[in-house]
Amino acid sequence: MTDGTPWASRERTPRTERVSEEFREVFAEEIPKLKDPRVGFVTVTGVHVTPDLRRAVVFYTVLGEEGERKATAAGLRSASGHLRQVLGHQVRLKFLPELVFEEDETMERAERVDELLRRIKGDDDQGT
Repeated sequence: MTDGTPWASRERTPRTERVSEEFREVFAEEIPKLKDPRVGFVTVTGVHVTPDLRRAVVFYTVLGEEGERKATAAGLRSASGHLRQVLGHQVRLKFLPELVFEEDETMERAERVDELLRRIKGDDDQGT
């Protein structure tokens, strides 16, 4: 499964899957505790860890308009040091990974595909 990241084409191992899931659980618990007012209602949808465990991409969704979503992204980037520290206390690893936050656009893409399919179906119904 590739998602646009350069390392995504590499084979995922059971260890990276396990670590990714553990990170997701930690972030899902810790992000709502952040005091930063820019961070809105965030749902962590997944974490992908590089095979060397040096980088973790945290995928999230957030409710709100474009401005609120940008503010949340800035708040998460700002909190990455704190979140790494929390991660270090809860997960035993030789190195703490660099954290990269990316808004998960899967739902928006799915809605767009649904919209296009409805249009196609509407065109087919009008053509008959």
